[in-house]
Amino acid sequence: MVHRIIGWSLHNRFIVLVLSAALLIWGVFAVKKNPIDAIPDLSENQVIVFTEWMGRGPQLIEDQITYPLVTNLQGLPKIKYVRGTSMFGMSFIYVIFNDDVDVYWGRERVLERLSTVSRSLPTGVSPQLGPDGTGVGHILWYTLDAPEMDLGEQRALQDWYIKFALQNVEGVSEIASFGGFQKQYQITVDPNKLLYYRLSIPQVMSAVRLNNNESGGRKFELSDIGYIIKTSGYLQSIEEIENIPIKNQGSIPIRVSDIASVQMTGETRLGIFDQDGEGERVGGIVVMRYGENAAAVIEKVKAKMSEAAKGFPKGVKFDIVYDRGELIQESVDSIKHTLIEEMIVVSLVVIIFLFHWRSALSIIIQIPITLAASFILLNAFGISSNIMSLTGIALAIGVIVDNGIIMSENAYKHLSQRYEQWQQEQKTTSL
Repeated sequence: MVHRIIGWSLHNRFIVLVLSAALLIWGVFAVKKNPIDAIPDLSENQVIVFTEWMGRGPQLIEDQITYPLVTNLQGLPKIKYVRGTSMFGMSFIYVIFNDDVDVYWGRERVLERLSTVSRSLPTGVSPQLGPDGTGVGHILWYTLDAPEMDLGEQRALQDWYIKFALQNVEGVSEIASFGGFQKQYQITVDPNKLLYYRLSIPQVMSAVRLNNNESGGRKFELSDIGYIIKTSGYLQSIEEIENIPIKNQGSIPIRVSDIASVQMTGETRLGIFDQDGEGERVGGIVVMRYGENAAAVIEKVKAKMSEAAKGFPKGVKFDIVYDRGELIQESVDSIKHTLIEEMIVVSLVVIIFLFHWRSALSIIIQIPITLAASFILLNAFGISSNIMSLTGIALAIGVIVDNGIIMSENAYKHLSQRYEQWQQEQKTTSL
């Protein structure tokens, strides 16, 4: 079989050259299309289910949320195992699928099961899926350099402006905010006054919830004009919360201000983010979507950040803390220079040892064609250009050249023997 392929190639050299050129061009396009990253993504094929039930202890979370979810999600098809973690106020379920399962197919299966499991959970508890990213999806961290703004204002700017802008970038799965204070209205109830007015905490919560709402009316016509009735009851200030009536006693309304104090404050924090020991900062983490090109996504995020910065208050700017794009660029440049140096050294060694330019040229041409074909296979198997894959290609150049040298030297030797034999036959014929 091999002899036939070699014989056919020798008799159809033009076709072989055309096919080699086509393979090289295809490989060049594959190089441009191949996603670039610094490190290979070896994380498990997982779907995260996050459930929040604030104010409850880990044991209660384990018994009423984590255990029911784990036992029900174990019956999903094509899964390896299900892991659960319970902590104060939160539950995390990690559903690990087989490596050949599409991550979005797995997320659909989990959502289908959650739609039936949610009925067995406590009232008001709603499980939700985590971002469609991986363990190495954190591609960029940034903080806000805003010396003239307090931490609450910085967090509001991050949550209500920057986050929405960066989430629109193609390839971004989530913008995770950190640091600062999340503003909230806090009602501090006096238990003695509750006892005096014969009220309960659920009554106060129900009154506040019902008054922070908007309801619709109906449409009616008057003098051939249509009117739409609606009521807007969203709370917008501390005074409005204080004036909410809870109950009437003796035709006298008991308001929130009678039994509690209302203030604007920050949500309870479990930690802080300090940068370089210079104080607290507010920022965000850009999480890349599964299977995206990290280098391309980072460039798009940076372009969007420059655009969003135009709407910042005076004196506010981005401070990039971690940028994988720099690591990717340095890693790829290092491997690229190594490949070029190795190709040059190998080419010189081949020319010196063979000392026959046609044989050396046939071996040297194999190097770029083989590299191009390697990237075609990388795209076919969904492997990115990273330190591991590019290093493997660099190590394989020696094997490629060795095979070419052996074949060329063997062919050159046989041709030399045939040529000497032909010369002796010519001498014998002339005599």
